[in-house]
Amino acid sequence: MIRFEGVTVRYRGAARDALASVSFGAAAGQLTAIAGPNGSGKSSCVRALLARVPLAAGRILLADSDRAALDTRAFARRVAVVTQREEPTFPLAVRDYVALGRHPHQTPWRSDAARDRAAVADALDRAGITALADRTTDTLSGGEWQRARVARALAQDGEALVLDEPSAFLDLAHEMALFELLAGIAATGHAVLLVSHQLNLVARFADRLVLLDQGRVAADGPPATVMDGPTLERVYGWPLVVTRDPAVGAPTLVPLRTMAGKR
Repeated sequence: MIRFEGVTVRYRGAARDALASVSFGAAAGQLTAIAGPNGSGKSSCVRALLARVPLAAGRILLADSDRAALDTRAFARRVAVVTQREEPTFPLAVRDYVALGRHPHQTPWRSDAARDRAAVADALDRAGITALADRTTDTLSGGEWQRARVARALAQDGEALVLDEPSAFLDLAHEMALFELLAGIAATGHAVLLVSHQLNLVARFADRLVLLDQGRVAADGPPATVMDGPTLERVYGWPLVVTRDPAVGAPTLVPLRTMAGKR
């Protein structure tokens, strides 16, 4: 549903392109993850999709539509984005915060209040936070806040959901719950595109993994194929081994200590 075709992004004064002829796709009904070391271009993919940086070359497609031809409202009707950082200007009831996701479907002259209420209720339910609907956003834990942000994105009722490092600062239980939620969203037919440092979680949940290195695609395919020891060592610049998760059989990355680091 989302397709990058030869996308190049350049930042003024940078020594190299942030993205250099990057091509990959995020299909409907799949969870696609983008991974790579710091500075590899992961967040630049999200910025390019949001049109926050101009493309020096290439194009981004949403199904058959060129992203460049869509204005902000038309884009928001189709794609919901959960960025890395966000803090409300002032506290809102969770229900009201999630309802902000309906804004792309409303105009000053017309809104379908019943449909909006139903979409908000459904988003709260799917994100597992119906019980928090009357709480204010400033009383939520980190994991609850992330789920509220996902619920707002679900309320947009688009075809795709894009998330940039959504599990940052979450504990193990909240990370797992979030990835379970995203996998479930993909299973309903949505395209889910996820930027993450958590390779071992990505390996368990993603259908496809795009590995970036210095702005280029180093590997692209199922996690079992992409998570190759020599490839990961080269990209991350650190000794490691790739084993198998005994519970589910997914590849698992184990970083090794160097001799200098041993005591």
